[in-house]
Amino acid sequence: MTTRALTTRDRADLAASILFGAVRVGLGLLWLHEGYVKFRAHFGRADILLVVDGASANSRVPEYFRFVAEHLLRPTADLAGLMTPLTEVALGLVLVLGVFSTLSVAVSAGLLAVYWSSDQLIAQYPIMALLSVGVLVGQGYSNRWTIMTLVRRRSAQQEEG
Repeated sequence: MTTRALTTRDRADLAASILFGAVRVGLGLLWLHEGYVKFRAHFGRADILLVVDGASANSRVPEYFRFVAEHLLRPTADLAGLMTPLTEVALGLVLVLGVFSTLSVAVSAGLLAVYWSSDQLIAQYPIMALLSVGVLVGQGYSNRWTIMTLVRRRSAQQEEG
């Protein structure tokens, strides 16, 4: 096996892949934290109903979200209370592992939009939104450091040797 010196372009690509991979993993860790906090707090039906009731009484909440809250979330509050932290943890895992990155970052942005629509804004959501954009922008680079890519590299090395 021969090695060659890294060109400036190679170094730039490596730096970008590390940066955007770290952005993807950072976003995933924030989602894991969100889900973990909700699990620890026993997030459930009562929390969903609090969001629904808050949405109907809050003039800052868009009308479409009030409709969704009343007609979708209220009747399925038990399921939504269970699925919210599970979705956040699953989203965090797939982002950290780099599986389905484009789909998972779209889900991330969509979930953040839902949270904002319900006027449930907390300090890390704007950061998570920026990281979501960063993952989309650097998609070609961040995929260099995924579980699937590492498995493919390893099997290619085993086939060579």
